[in-house]
Amino acid sequence: MPERVHRVGVIGADTRASWAQVSHIPAIHGLASVTLSAVATRHEDSAREAAAAFGASHWFADPYRMITDDSVDIVTIAVKVPAHRDLVLAAAAAGKVVYCESPLGVSPAEAAELAAAARSRPSAIGLQGRLNPAVRRAARLIGEGAIGRPLNARVVSTSAAFGPSTYSAYRYFEEAGSGAHLLTITGGHTLDVVEALLGDVVEVDARAETLWPHPVLADVGGSARREVPDHVDVLARTASGAVVTVGILGGVAPEDARFTFELRGSDGWLTLTGGSIYGVQGADLTLTSSARFEDTPAGREPLPGPALNVAEVYASLVADLDEGTRTTPGFDHAVHNSELVAAVGRAAESGQRWSAVTSGARR
Repeated sequence: MPERVHRVGVIGADTRASWAQVSHIPAIHGLASVTLSAVATRHEDSAREAAAAFGASHWFADPYRMITDDSVDIVTIAVKVPAHRDLVLAAAAAGKVVYCESPLGVSPAEAAELAAAARSRPSAIGLQGRLNPAVRRAARLIGEGAIGRPLNARVVSTSAAFGPSTYSAYRYFEEAGSGAHLLTITGGHTLDVVEALLGDVVEVDARAETLWPHPVLADVGGSARREVPDHVDVLARTASGAVVTVGILGGVAPEDARFTFELRGSDGWLTLTGGSIYGVQGADLTLTSSARFEDTPAGREPLPGPALNVAEVYASLVADLDEGTRTTPGFDHAVHNSELVAAVGRAAESGQRWSAVTSGARR
C-alpha cells in the first residue's frame, strides 16, 4: 500500500464527453496512491451527476470552493485554456498542488506568470506523451547509444480536429487568442515527445497553411472563421545533433489518426507508431528497433486509451510529493514548451529560421 493516498479534485469532470471523463477519471481510479475526492463543474446538476457517475465523495458547482476545500490535496484543471489562469492562480494561492492540462496559458507570458505563482509546490503539466512507457524505453535506447549517433528523424502527427467542419462548442479553437489550436495542442505535444527523445530543439524553420479557412459548424449550421493554421511543417535541429522533420496535420478522418516517429542512427534505427483521435498524448505507442530491448512493465495493470499516459503523470507527481523530488514535467516545463511553440509560429509567419533556445528551468 502507498505511504499516503492523495486526494484529487477535478475541475471539468463532466459526464458529457469531457476529456477528464476519458482520461483523468479512469487514471485516478487505476492508481492506489490517489483517490477521486471531488469534482467541480459550473452547474449544480452536472456536478451532482459527475460525482455520482465517477464515484467522487464531494461535488461543487463553484470550482473556487473546491479549490479551497480541505478534502482536496491535488487540483486538476481540465477546462478550456482561457480559463486556466484564474483557476491556477487560485489553487496556487490556496497552497494546493496543481495538475493543469496543456497548454498552461494562452501565451508564453501567461504561462510564465502561472509558473512563477505555483513554484513553491510541485506541479504537473499535461504533456503526458513523454511519460508513455514506449517513449521512455526509446529514450533509454537512444541515450545508451543502442542505435549509434542519432542522424535524422521523420515525424507525422495528426488530429481529427481542425478540419473542414467543427462544432459550436469548439469554435474557440479557431481563435488565435484562445491559446488552443493545432500548433499549441497537437504541435506542443508532438514537439515535446521529440525533445524527450532527442534533446531540446535548438533551431526551427516552419511553414504553415490554413487549408479550410471557413469550417462548417456541423451542429448549428453556418461557418466559423479560422484564424489559425490547420497544417504545419517543421524542420528542426535538436541538441543531439539530429535533424527532424515534423508534419502536424489537422482534419484527418478519425480512423486515419496516427503518430509515427522514425529515427535513423549511425548504427541502427527505431520507430514509434500509434493511432488515436486524441493525438500522440492520448494513446499507447508501439516501439520497434534494430536494437534488442526488453519491456519493463510499470508494476500495475495498463490502462486503456487516454488514461494510460495521464496515470503516468499522476504516479510521477505522487512520487515527487512523497519523496520531496521534482521530476514530473511541471509548469516551468510548460513555459519551455510554450516558448518553443511560439518560436515555430514565428518561423512560420516570417519564413525565416528561428533559434528555439528557451529560458529557465524545465521542472
